[in-house]
Amino acid sequence: MAGHGKLIAVLGDEDTCTGFLLGGVGELNTHLKPNFLVVEKDTRLTEIEEMFKSFLARSDIRIIFINQFIAEMIRHVIDAHVQSIPAVLEIPSKEHPYDASRDSVLRRAKGMFSTENF
Repeated sequence: MAGHGKLIAVLGDEDTCTGFLLGGVGELNTHLKPNFLVVEKDTRLTEIEEMFKSFLARSDIRIIFINQFIAEMIRHVIDAHVQSIPAVLEIPSKEHPYDASRDSVLRRAKGMFSTENF
């Protein structure tokens, strides 16, 4: 699929990644790099940041789903990403509900539009 279409990447806890993988989003690129990272208690912060940056650099990835609690860990890296592609979407996890007020990408999108636009 990597040669024909575009991919979704996932940075999430085990339940989130398992759900996406069961949905068929798992893929290895030609360098055998996966399009997902299961973040566990002992996952180093630098590993999360490096994987996120590698997803940003891949031309075959168009959307990055990240659990919001993980996004909070690397907020400075997410805030530095200003391109629209790949899109970064923060999602809830089973243990951590979604809080729209903490989603910097959503806040940035809201800032682009005012009520006068509608």
